[in-house]
Amino acid sequence: MEAQAEVPASEVAAVTAAGTPGSAGYRVGPLDMLNITVFKVAELSQTVQVSESGKFSFPLIGEVQAAGLTVSEIERDVAAKLGGNYVRNPQVTVLVKEYNSHRITVDGAVAKPGVFPMQGPVSLLQAVAMAGGAQEVSDGTILVFRRVDGKSSVAKFNMSDLRSQKVSDPDLQAGDIVTVPSSDVKVGLQYILRALPLFNTFMLL
Repeated sequence: MEAQAEVPASEVAAVTAAGTPGSAGYRVGPLDMLNITVFKVAELSQTVQVSESGKFSFPLIGEVQAAGLTVSEIERDVAAKLGGNYVRNPQVTVLVKEYNSHRITVDGAVAKPGVFPMQGPVSLLQAVAMAGGAQEVSDGTILVFRRVDGKSSVAKFNMSDLRSQKVSDPDLQAGDIVTVPSSDVKVGLQYILRALPLFNTFMLL
């Protein structure tokens, strides 16, 4: 099975950064918790939660758009609004306290399958550990399903190679589905792997 045409490295890096909690390019989403500090103005420093509509309320300036923006962009926006009428040369710092808008799903032959929030960067092996680890019935591989350009794609990894660091343990993106196959479902998985394109953001095995 052939992979899709290569995506420029710069585009792959940008997409990955936007979806990776803790990265400079991470874009805030609904329900994320933000710590906002205004230097030397303690009464304006507080923790806020982004609403379902993607905004949060802040003293003096009202609603502020957050969803889809990086923390640097939010800092500039809040500083500009405060500096307009309320604070002289405000120095605003925004940090993401909780990445509640980003979740991953882990299922298959793991002890505790489920949906898990990404509180920061989460690697593939970390995701399996969050789900209680692989069970004895696993076939030794891990599949990652991801939407790429509006289409479902899949990457396959060998668990022992990841653990021995023969290959890099990749960071996941919000919305990824991690499946640890059991040894008795190989026929069905071969069909899935033939039907879906491999995606280029991972080193494929």
